[in-house]
Amino acid sequence: MVSYTTESIRNIALVGHGAAGKTTLVESILHQSGKLAALGSVEKGNTVCDFDPQEKAHQHSLDAALVNFDYQDMHINLIDTPGFPDFLGQAIAVLPAVETVAVVINAQTGIEAVTQRMMERAAERRQCRMIIVNKIDAENLDLPGLVEQIQEIFGRECLPINLPANGGASVVDCFFNPAGDSDFSSVAATHSALIDQVVEMDEDLMALYLEQGEDLQAEQLHEPFEKALREGHLMPICFVSARTGAGVKELLDVFVKLLPSPLEGNPEPFLKGEGEALEELRASPDPQQHVVAHVFKVMIDPFVGKLGIFRIHQGTITKDSQLLIGDGRKPFKVSHLFQIHGKEHPEITMGIPGDLCAVAKVDDIHRDVVLHDSHEEDQIHLRPLRFLTPLFGLAIRAATRGDEQKLSDTVNKLLEEDPCLTIEHNTHTKETVLRGLSDLHLRITLEKMQQRYNLQVETKPPKIAYKETVSQNAEGHHRHKKQTGGAGQFGEVFMRIEPLPRDAGFEFVSEVVGGTIPTSFLPAVEKGVREALQEGAIAGYPMQDVRAIAYDGKYHPVDSKEIAFITAGREAFLDAVSKARPIILEPIVNLEVRAPGDCVGAITGDLSSRRGRIAGTDAGPRGMSIIKAQAPLAELDGYESQLKSMTGGHGSYDVELSHYDPVPSDIQHKLQSAHQKQQEG
Repeated sequence: MVSYTTESIRNIALVGHGAAGKTTLVESILHQSGKLAALGSVEKGNTVCDFDPQEKAHQHSLDAALVNFDYQDMHINLIDTPGFPDFLGQAIAVLPAVETVAVVINAQTGIEAVTQRMMERAAERRQCRMIIVNKIDAENLDLPGLVEQIQEIFGRECLPINLPANGGASVVDCFFNPAGDSDFSSVAATHSALIDQVVEMDEDLMALYLEQGEDLQAEQLHEPFEKALREGHLMPICFVSARTGAGVKELLDVFVKLLPSPLEGNPEPFLKGEGEALEELRASPDPQQHVVAHVFKVMIDPFVGKLGIFRIHQGTITKDSQLLIGDGRKPFKVSHLFQIHGKEHPEITMGIPGDLCAVAKVDDIHRDVVLHDSHEEDQIHLRPLRFLTPLFGLAIRAATRGDEQKLSDTVNKLLEEDPCLTIEHNTHTKETVLRGLSDLHLRITLEKMQQRYNLQVETKPPKIAYKETVSQNAEGHHRHKKQTGGAGQFGEVFMRIEPLPRDAGFEFVSEVVGGTIPTSFLPAVEKGVREALQEGAIAGYPMQDVRAIAYDGKYHPVDSKEIAFITAGREAFLDAVSKARPIILEPIVNLEVRAPGDCVGAITGDLSSRRGRIAGTDAGPRGMSIIKAQAPLAELDGYESQLKSMTGGHGSYDVELSHYDPVPSDIQHKLQSAHQKQQEG
């Protein structure tokens, strides 16, 4: 049996920009709770969360790490996430595992790109949010200004729940405590603002509050406080110094006294079924019901093997439980059940609703799958997360002849662990392209291949992820007729195509009447069109945003076969595309460049030379400026080194896909010519 109940579990993810001090804060929290005897440090490479050799070498988190501890009769699961934009996929992936997202802000640098992105992602999923301002012991801080900035960007519902005192050496509570001294603002005024915000959630309590003033008990405020968190009506701000420990005890008090349990948080949205039969389903945190658990992370441990880490949303899992994976028909037996604490995997006997647990050596488990113990829960999945699009690529191949299978196996393992890595196999160029969120993301991945799997690869720049589409309606036709010594092949297709709105994808429609193409051959026609979509029509890039309508054709009762209509469908589609003013689309990215103010002119000039459009420039902290722009991804080759050169190494940038736009005509001509030469060669 476990020593805690679902009601006493708190699941919290620490998110925020790199260097905000999240990993150090976890150390300080574990030390304050009594779980950790001595504090580790990122610099010394001995923290609980950054245990991977790569993390120790680079001195920052590359992956999400889980810890758990007991404090004041509560069981707390804490997830430390990477803060650099290059590894943001790992932070987004853990959101379904927690009720509360705690956004950590560096008091010295203020609100940065990842801070805003993670706030938005948590809001999208209706998760309770809080803000932790770290490094309050640093010099030359403007904490009142930072609070004002937080409220301007994230809303006036962001209110301090405690305040720094004694020059940042301690913290004074403002929720349960109506008076005291602080470094800025007034404890009494802050207390009143909090109570006013909370009682708005309960009309009866508000009437009582107006009647008797501030004589409300903590028990009266608990339920409306939870409701305010759930509805985003309140986002408490806590102040800490992870380095000195100031405010860490007060932060733990907030965790156990005020944050929601799995019984109180907004439940994660599950979906059941497909297409028109799709319906929303709410898992109930009831230990007696059927199991519903979501795998939010996969780790490949060198000693244990593959670990599937999951959040139990419903039911109870014990050793020897029989669980189904997704829509799989064959259950697996839970031979060992684990909790995760850094690199340690202590075995447990039972997992209850709200628990974060793991199983090992189950090959069919992958990230985002639902585990369950009854076929009644078949076709259940979580509402999909929105990950960043991996735009940066490297063409890779095994450096040693004969290692091709090892490369394939290694890449598959890496893809299981990282939701923002993808692999593409281009049949035309015979390239295998690994794509990630940045050059650094890819470099770290290649390091992992070498260090963890002892695999050397050769790399070269790949083709940019262009796409093709059409810009007007057109019709096409193809008759496929092949007569050999034996049975022949015959299929004829008439097709009309229409452009769709950007990012609408592909639609196949049949308007065939009178059986001119038998219904049994229509899937073959669609298959042929999809082959053409994948291979591209004018430059070898995948095609999107087009509707293909098969409206007529002919067949032969003896010679018509599936292969004939696949060919006829593909060629009729390509014939129509050639008449529909096909265009090539290029990825346009949003750029946010942070650099010293005196470098702005050089940076904006350089971006303009790269076909970039400047959206605006804002003043950042400590003399830094933030330049927002859009630019074609194809023009950003070598941008990292150029930015370092222009800023003396003090510039940095984040990039995220915005949309696809048609390339200029000269570039389209160049890409088409290169493809044609390759085809002829």
